[in-house]
This record gives sequence, C-alpha cells and structure tokens, in this order.
Amino acid sequence: MAHFILSQCSVTDGTALAANSIPAFWVDPHWVLAWRHRTLEYHISQIALRFPRNLLNNREALRHQKAVDPETGRILGYARWCLPPSYKTNPDGGTPIWPEAQVPAVEPEKEAEIRRIAETVFWDPNDDADALLDRVNALEKEVTPKTPYITLEYLAVHPDNQRKGIGRALVTSGMNQADKMGLDIFVHALAEGAELYKRIGFRLIGELVQDDSAYGGSGVYGVYFFIYEPGSRTDAARSRD
Repeated sequence: MAHFILSQCSVTDGTALAANSIPAFWVDPHWVLAWRHRTLEYHISQIALRFPRNLLNNREALRHQKAVDPETGRILGYARWCLPPSYKTNPDGGTPIWPEAQVPAVEPEKEAEIRRIAETVFWDPNDDADALLDRVNALEKEVTPKTPYITLEYLAVHPDNQRKGIGRALVTSGMNQADKMGLDIFVHALAEGAELYKRIGFRLIGELVQDDSAYGGSGVYGVYFFIYEPGSRTDAARSRD
C-alpha cells in the first residue's frame, strides 16, 4: 500500500516544494551545466523564494499536485501540468477543469508581496552551453502535437523517495485526467524519467543525445519527447494504478 496521498498545492508549500524538487534535478546534465557555480543549498534557498509566485502564475491553465506523507506532512514529490487554452473551464458554467489540482487564489495584497519577494532572487544560470538548446528546440517544434494536448511541465521526486511509486502516481493522475478529456499528454523528458514514461504507456516520439564535454559536461546531454494517447497505457501499468 502506498504511504502517500496526492493533493493540491498552495503558496505555503513553496519552501517544501523547493526542498523536494531541486535535489531531484541536481545531477541532471542540464542542471549540472547551468548551476555548477552554485551549491545545492543556495539554489534551494533561491527557488524557495520563487516557488509561491510560480504556483500563482497562469492559475487558469496550470495544475499542481504534491505527494505527501500523511503521517509527517512531508512533501515527497510534485508535478505541474498545463491544460490547453480551450480546456481550462467546463463549457457548462465556466467552472475550472480539474479543480482539485488548481492552486487556491490569495488576496491581492498577499499575491503582490509574493511577487515582490520573487523578484529579489539572484538568478544567474551559466549559459555557456545554451548552444545545445538550438537542436533541442528544433526537435521539440518538429514533434509537438498539432492538436490540443496537456503538457506535463515538471515532475520531481526527491532522491530519498524515488522508486517508491510516487512519480508513477503523480503521472497517472494526469493520465486519468487526459482520459476524461480525450486529450494527449506531451512530455519533454530528461533521462531519469524516460524509463518511467515508457513503462506506463507513453510513446517515445523524439530523442536527441548531444556531446556536452566541450562545456564541461559528462559527454551525454540527452532529451526525450513522449506522447500519451488516451487509453493507451499498458495493462501492467493499469493494474498498478
């Protein structure tokens, strides 16, 4: 039995979401190149200041879920989804689609303060390897679906909690929503997540591995693009949902 529950996020989760998410990405080649001049602890502290603002950005389209240990309240994983423009609200009444994953609004004064704090962050990623993004962006443009789709923008499970079904549960939650809406899911994935998507019914539609050694990387800079088509999850994945 899973020892976690999925629930909506709120602006009070910013610090905990940063502490969960940044370690999950810290060894990825993209992050190694961008933040090798910063410590993990420093980067977490800065992202914690930005996270509440990010949770409020584009509330109409973005959906956020966290996996939480019900005994300790600790956040174990996090996912962010983006609904297509014409699928943000129900046609019969204008109520939000997938409301249980929408971040609650805050008072205008509180939101203004959140945005003020976010602007104080010293944001200085190393852009030496940005040339690698040209081919990535070109491939993404080529494989992006031409019909409306849900985007899985962000999936992060703290290293201490990986391989416990948390990432699968967060992704499956979005797959269930996609099935209801009859929409594909599009994912720009990193290497660490690629095997998970394959196992639970996503189809690889684009792959690019580049040599980043000239920029101080390991030599393997890979990106993977996946699509989930409603109803196409594997029998094995469905039995574990």
